[in-house]
Amino acid sequence: MSHLLEAFSIALRMIITGDPVVFSIALRTLLIASTSTLAAALLFIPLGCLIHFNRFRGKRFVVGFIQTMYSVPTVFVGMLVFLMVSRTGPLGSMGLLFSPWAIILGEIVLIAPIMIGLTISALQGMGKGLEDTATALGAGRGTMILKVLTEAKYTMLTSVLMGFGRAVSEVGVAIMVGGNIAGYTRTLTTAIALGVGKGETASSIALGLILLSLAMVVSILVNLLQHGGRK
Repeated sequence: MSHLLEAFSIALRMIITGDPVVFSIALRTLLIASTSTLAAALLFIPLGCLIHFNRFRGKRFVVGFIQTMYSVPTVFVGMLVFLMVSRTGPLGSMGLLFSPWAIILGEIVLIAPIMIGLTISALQGMGKGLEDTATALGAGRGTMILKVLTEAKYTMLTSVLMGFGRAVSEVGVAIMVGGNIAGYTRTLTTAIALGVGKGETASSIALGLILLSLAMVVSILVNLLQHGGRK
């Protein structure tokens, strides 16, 4: 017990004094997760809108499949991306394997279903009545869509935060396609896994506390956005 308390004390000291190794890993994690989240938002939120506002055969199946993919294992995504960016893969010539860009690509794939599915859910939550009312008041299709998007902005932002939370806390993709290279591709989760294996308890706790803090911030922001959306 005394050893654990001492490790927590050292971990807190590392955070308070701004240990360069700990904070460089934290900053790298934030940059990778933020980049993948931004790219996924730009690509897949419009796709979610496209699916919601259009009728086509098999739409219910598509939406159900997307929602099923919320909990896709990160190691499965890591394996797929590894096969894509490995030397014999279709993207092998780009030299992405064991680089931050490979992790970003993997995280984009990982959080794509969340971005699409939660966007669709947010728009569905506005109800068909809002679309019908806007149309009845003479609004064109473009104006009606803009009105619905404006009303759903808080819940749509929630999808971005949920995607970021999934990206910043994943470990399978980062290890499989990033390689956990010190000073280059090592993230909070992979550093914690390595530190625990090496018996570096204090630094692992420090990294864990930072990761926990990020998760709490995301949770608080999600709650605030959901509260704002109900006003």
